[in-house]
Amino acid sequence: MTSILLSLQRLWAVKRFSSGLKVFIALSGAMVLGWGLGHVSWVIPWFLGIIACALSETDDNVWGRMQAVGVTLVLFFITALGVQWLMPRPLEFVAGLTLGSFCLTMGAAVGERYGTILRATLILAVYTMIGVDQSQVERVWWFEPVMLTLGAAWYGALSVLWCALFSRQPVQQGLAELYRQLSEYLLLKASLFEPSNNKDVDDIRLSLARQNTQVVMAMNQVKESIINRLDSKRAQPTLKRYLTLYFIAQSIHERASSTHYPYHMLAEAFFHSDVLFRCQRLLKSQAYACRQLGRSIRRRETLKDTRHTHAMNDLNTSLAYLHQHRASFDATPLGAVDALAHNLSVLEQELGRAHDPADIEPEADSTLYDRSPQSLRDAWARVREHLTPRSSIFRHALRLTLALVAGYGVVVVTDIALGYWILLTTLFVCLPSYGSTRLKLTERISGTVLGLVVGWASLTLFPSPLIQSGIAVVAGVVFFVYRQSRYMLATGAITLLVVCCFNQVVDGYTVLWPRLIDTVIGSVLTGLAVFLVLPDWQGRRIHQLAADALKHNGGYLRQLIRQYGAGKQDNLAYRLARRNAHNADMALTSALSNIALEPGHFRKDAEACLPLMVTAHTLLNYLSALGAHRDALPAHPHLELLDRASDYLARALEDIATHLLERRPVPTSDEEGQGIEAELKASTQEMQAPYQLVQMELLLICRLLSTVRQQAVTLQQSVSGASVRAA
Repeated sequence: MTSILLSLQRLWAVKRFSSGLKVFIALSGAMVLGWGLGHVSWVIPWFLGIIACALSETDDNVWGRMQAVGVTLVLFFITALGVQWLMPRPLEFVAGLTLGSFCLTMGAAVGERYGTILRATLILAVYTMIGVDQSQVERVWWFEPVMLTLGAAWYGALSVLWCALFSRQPVQQGLAELYRQLSEYLLLKASLFEPSNNKDVDDIRLSLARQNTQVVMAMNQVKESIINRLDSKRAQPTLKRYLTLYFIAQSIHERASSTHYPYHMLAEAFFHSDVLFRCQRLLKSQAYACRQLGRSIRRRETLKDTRHTHAMNDLNTSLAYLHQHRASFDATPLGAVDALAHNLSVLEQELGRAHDPADIEPEADSTLYDRSPQSLRDAWARVREHLTPRSSIFRHALRLTLALVAGYGVVVVTDIALGYWILLTTLFVCLPSYGSTRLKLTERISGTVLGLVVGWASLTLFPSPLIQSGIAVVAGVVFFVYRQSRYMLATGAITLLVVCCFNQVVDGYTVLWPRLIDTVIGSVLTGLAVFLVLPDWQGRRIHQLAADALKHNGGYLRQLIRQYGAGKQDNLAYRLARRNAHNADMALTSALSNIALEPGHFRKDAEACLPLMVTAHTLLNYLSALGAHRDALPAHPHLELLDRASDYLARALEDIATHLLERRPVPTSDEEGQGIEAELKASTQEMQAPYQLVQMELLLICRLLSTVRQQAVTLQQSVSGASVRAA
């Protein structure tokens, strides 16, 4: 019995299970009510309303969720009424479809939360078209809007109740995912510490840059979840505990992403020593500790002390031996290994802090920056900022609108069966980038074929309407569980739901071919739209993303040097600078991943951009090393050189960013930089700890700067969107 309860507890901790259970209750409740009232046909609009409301769900506290549900229901009802009224009037309907789809899609400029609700409203509009078009009997004008809204209201009420009962669960699951992603990052980082001449450092660095994207995304999600639940008027011990774990994860990330010295040079310097193996062993142990910590948070188990005393002692013993024979090693790499060992030691302490965060002294500045709009004026300003063809949101809104209008044109001209499913396909597969849209198109068509085959088999093998109702409910749950991770399976599930539900009202076999044909037509129209209408080729904006990454790295460096002057402070300004640098790095990495999915003649841009992306991530690693060791430096003449060098490097990074952004030729050399690099190199022997570490990292950044310049020039020469403007 105990093992069963433990298994159920672990299952409940899985995000997919808890969200799937909520959808199962909503769908099965609607199905039971429909059967009980003797009106099974009502189940279809209820299901569509439930699905639309579930797609609009955002991460909120109870009061925020109640407000969101209220706004969503009002929007749903007004939209459904508008569609019902306009459908018999084709010209007015086209005007409403054009204006409504464009405005609702532009709502994404306000913020992710509002964009989600408005997109779900657009989905409900198409559901209304499908319901009105497929109605088998004459209904009163308000029937479809009311039924759709009732289904949405039922799920909304369940969502509010769920939020009240399990308000901390999203934060808990987000933190667990964050520590899991940190574990993967640490394991990748550990592979760099193998003293081998055969390892491909650039490939590992590329994998690290991509994994860093996953870590930053998880970190941003946890931050938003905590912000949505913080209440300054009430004591919230559990939430403050989670906030502490979030700050610990930030610290671990900064230390894990640090690079103290080029890895291939460390491998050469300590090829005959076991010190790098000791570092690797400790780092792997810390990765497994992060994974265990995430698992404990997810299952709400007691957090165990995960420190690895033996591995740390072995590393210290190896270091002591190296210092006894220091004459055999260069001082610079030996100092880098000392700094690395210190960093791993503090990382070990951070993991030790995490096992009982309730006893930890709270951060002096625990403010989180809320990026959501603070007023209607602020929201409108954000939308107005994106009302330009240069905005990816504007271009996406235009493409989606034209594709929907074209789909409606096909419906009117051909009078095709179940034609409004063309618009539904377009709505689900049309995404801002060509690469992601291409993947969705393939998965949508494949999933539809899979769902139709399973649907045909279900109708044939299980003719009982009751069994088919159960299959529809299960299929709806599968759709929501896998819609973000395995879209082909999710599409197959929602297609199966449609077939089983329609078979309750009409002959289900008659919807099989129309569903497939409409899906193909919608996919073709969407593909043409993203390819022909202001296509969002990533190469056209890669110079902007590279410029953002370099500019924010410069801002991060400025904050770091202030910390070395005033002492370590994890204040909001510092955390914002660090987060902006990592977010910009994530955007650059994601854009390059999308380029790889574009047509062949655009894909060559990725080859030209890849070196700059790896170099920018390496630069961020050097800055993270400065962040890992920041502390106030005592007054000394060395500080004058370090201040000049850091100020120059920050200016140089921002200057390269400006040249890239304005598409002016990036200078390939700089006399001031050459002088600074020479001074830093000459001071290597005279610098003493703690100044030596800062000097070493600044020298590495200075050397890397020439590579950044050369790769920026290559970017301008090879990528048409980044090319230098004619005078």
